[in-house]
Amino acid sequence: MALNYHDRIERNPHVAGGEAVVKGTRVPLRTVLASLAEGATVDEILVDFPTLTDQDVRAAIAFAAASAQEDLPVAEAHVR
Repeated sequence: MALNYHDRIERNPHVAGGEAVVKGTRVPLRTVLASLAEGATVDEILVDFPTLTDQDVRAAIAFAAASAQEDLPVAEAHVR
């Protein structure tokens, strides 16, 4: 079953300038995703951001995956 990231991610113009954050925190998704991209483990992120939970980090990953899917162009089939 896919994680419903909508329950854990929000954009509020009054929080972090409207940037996507983990709901109930001021931790931007881009920060979580950048940490993962740099090789941080979920446990390391939880130490760095004690207001986050394991499910929050997984929601950030699910959000990024869904966003990437929406942004990917459809490859054209070349028929010979």
